[in-house]
Amino acid sequence: MSLWSIVSQMPPEEFSSLFTEFPYSLRCLLADWLENQPWEFLHGSDAFCTSMATGMLSAMLEKLRSATSSDGHPCQILQQVSSLESTYRRDPLRLVAVLRGILEGEKAAVLKRDRHLPLSFHRRQEELKFGLGLQRLQHRVHEIQALRERSSQLRDSAGGSLPPTVRDLQLKPEGQPTESELPALVLEATKELEAAKQQVLKRMQIWKRQQQLAGNGAVCEEHLGPLQKRCESLVEVYFQLQQQVLAASAELGPELLPRLLERFAEVLSSLVKSSFLVEKQPPQVLKTQTKFQASVRFLLGPRLLKAAAKPYMVRADMVTEKQARELALGACSNALSESTGEIMHNMVALETNPTSATCCANFKNLLKKIKRCERKGSESVTEEKCAVLFSTTVALSPSNLTIHLQVLSLPIVVIVHGNQDNNAKATVLWDNAFSEIDRVPFMVAERVPWEKMCDTLNLKFMSEVQTTKGLLKDHYFFLAQKIFNDHSASPEDFQNRSVSWAQFNKEILPGRGFTFWQWFDGVLDLTKRCLKSYWSDRLIMGFISKQYVCKLLSTQPDGTFLLRFSDSEIGGVTIAHIIRGKDGTSQVENIQPFSAKDLSIRSLGDRIRDLGQLRNLYPNTPKDQAFGSHYNKEQTGKDGRGYVSTAIKMTVESEREQQPPGTTGGPPEAAAAQMFGLPVLRPELQHDSLQTVLSPICPPVPFCAQPVPSGYPAGEGSVSMMVSDSIGSSFASTSPMLSPALAMDPALPHCPEAFGNPPLPMNFMPSQFLPSGPSPEPQDEEMPEMGLFPSPPLLEPQPQGSPRWMVPGMELPPNSDFDQFLEEMSLEGSSLGPPFTAPPPRSTYPSPGPSCWGLAEPRWDDGVRPGQA
Repeated sequence: MSLWSIVSQMPPEEFSSLFTEFPYSLRCLLADWLENQPWEFLHGSDAFCTSMATGMLSAMLEKLRSATSSDGHPCQILQQVSSLESTYRRDPLRLVAVLRGILEGEKAAVLKRDRHLPLSFHRRQEELKFGLGLQRLQHRVHEIQALRERSSQLRDSAGGSLPPTVRDLQLKPEGQPTESELPALVLEATKELEAAKQQVLKRMQIWKRQQQLAGNGAVCEEHLGPLQKRCESLVEVYFQLQQQVLAASAELGPELLPRLLERFAEVLSSLVKSSFLVEKQPPQVLKTQTKFQASVRFLLGPRLLKAAAKPYMVRADMVTEKQARELALGACSNALSESTGEIMHNMVALETNPTSATCCANFKNLLKKIKRCERKGSESVTEEKCAVLFSTTVALSPSNLTIHLQVLSLPIVVIVHGNQDNNAKATVLWDNAFSEIDRVPFMVAERVPWEKMCDTLNLKFMSEVQTTKGLLKDHYFFLAQKIFNDHSASPEDFQNRSVSWAQFNKEILPGRGFTFWQWFDGVLDLTKRCLKSYWSDRLIMGFISKQYVCKLLSTQPDGTFLLRFSDSEIGGVTIAHIIRGKDGTSQVENIQPFSAKDLSIRSLGDRIRDLGQLRNLYPNTPKDQAFGSHYNKEQTGKDGRGYVSTAIKMTVESEREQQPPGTTGGPPEAAAAQMFGLPVLRPELQHDSLQTVLSPICPPVPFCAQPVPSGYPAGEGSVSMMVSDSIGSSFASTSPMLSPALAMDPALPHCPEAFGNPPLPMNFMPSQFLPSGPSPEPQDEEMPEMGLFPSPPLLEPQPQGSPRWMVPGMELPPNSDFDQFLEEMSLEGSSLGPPFTAPPPRSTYPSPGPSCWGLAEPRWDDGVRPGQA
């Protein structure tokens, strides 16, 4: 965004005082072009400034004439252009001062309103400043060269007999520096060279900082291509100036020349070492035994790297924070004494690509292991920072100078397990956001302003979710209440507060089991995976407390709802809606939060569509209008294979509508259906007497308690089956199905796993016991052929009309006898009967064993069919 794009939207009256010497109409015609010229950096009245001002005036007049001719402006504009040319042609530096004042006034007005200028404007101004400085330096080189050439010509014409003072007098009328001014001119050029070098190094530092902020999600608009061209252009001027200094060694003297050469060597060394950069950073959260990629780039490599028989090799080593600090401060030698981690394939060739004019080394490594260092205080392993050190030694041309290059990656947190990832990301986020540009590795502030933290969280949220809709002021207010545990302060009170690293990811939130960052990262993950489109459409209020939800919904009509992130769970979103009773009272209910797994089963939009009690999204948007685009099309009819489509629907039962179990569900007659349970042993049978009965089936094993359902409301059209506490002895003695091995005390725990079979559901009951009669007989061809009994020849053929739940040889009594039997059974179940006696074994029926029925587990006899022995 340009400065003019903002100024043009502001009232012209605010700038009326700026356009006394320059017409406002011409300013509008020039638009962006005016701020793309170095008016603000052209100071002085020497030959260079005059020459630059004259050229800029000519370019401006040409720009105005082309604009007026193409747009058909009236003659008044053309007259203003002619008047402008006649006024400033004689004094172009005056025009520079006028336009500098206009631009400064426009910047002040924008700063007063917005408190900042566009980042692109700052970047463009920096480029203009460097470009003008480079032009001035080139002008100095040409002056030195011209002065030496004129001096040489005068000496040659006079046979070398003219003294310097005479030569100075002959040079003076031309308005050029004299030979006696040559040392001062060289010193001035060297000073400008060092200033240009500082600008390049500052630009590199800015690029590194932008690269680090990109780790938190910021957009890194700066590329290395323009930066490489800037370095190369400066090096070209450097060699030109160095050549002129060496040629003028006699005029400079034995004292000045060594000092100049030393300063020149320092400039080149700084440029070369700083141009060795990490173009692609390794992952800042790095897991051992995991491959990673990284690349380094030598910006001056294509220009300075001397051809060698063998390629230059770049080495990658893992270093601790202490080692990185020693390397930065120069406390250790160039050679690294010990690596803190083992990196596989850590030697890569530094290769130059003539097509792209780049010199890079691309790494594809594997971090095999890490050696932890001693931590300070309460620091955890996920707070321990290290880095990858890339280093090489190269020879430069044309001086054949050997130089050692090394560069550190951004801080890395090494983890060995996935559950450390969350806390490691917090360390990286804090370091990337709040570290200084030229810091000692890897120092970072322990406490930062809350406003900076808000910017960091917003940047991280937008980048992770990949949305253009960031956090709002209300969201920041809720987050401040959460991290500071202060619900009485106003939003203005939080602006002047600072937040510490401990509050961010060390201290557990009150009443919770997690830190602030762990909760916030869970919201990030949920929104990124399941809620991106909902958040981008501003359908999720998100960061809001339960108390504030109640305040918002209390005055809304029945069925109004909103979506908020769960405050008590990590990675959950919940629906809060208002319910009004018949008496007019209202209640805000929060549905159990949905996790990412829940929303992967059924989307949030479909869940909202399923709930009829939800009508309007807060404040008054009908839910179909708000979420209609997020509904998934429901499948109806049959699919291509002929199957009828099914669907999952979500229902929520309000507490006001819940009733005790057994009073909801099926038709009224279902509740009155006669309940009875499976055969169980009488309470008076003790564990000791049970051992002799069970010994043929299984050896004594520890008994395992099994949970018994307490009963659930029956669904529509179904009947609830309850388990009775006891059963009459007559049923146990007359039915062969109730062999001693199948009976046990309900008071004793049982362990069906000991028999190799899982227990049947407690509400299992053959349909023949129900008053409605038996269910249809299953088709034999759909039943698996299974031999359940160890001795099939001993089995008796089952009559054709026998129910499938009956064992062979058992006949169904008449209805009247059966009803009486049930009545007797229920009467005997209320009192203690005689002790249990095992019925005599039947020679035609096999003894149950582990391969047959499990303990107290009646089974369908699918392995025996009528007429089959």
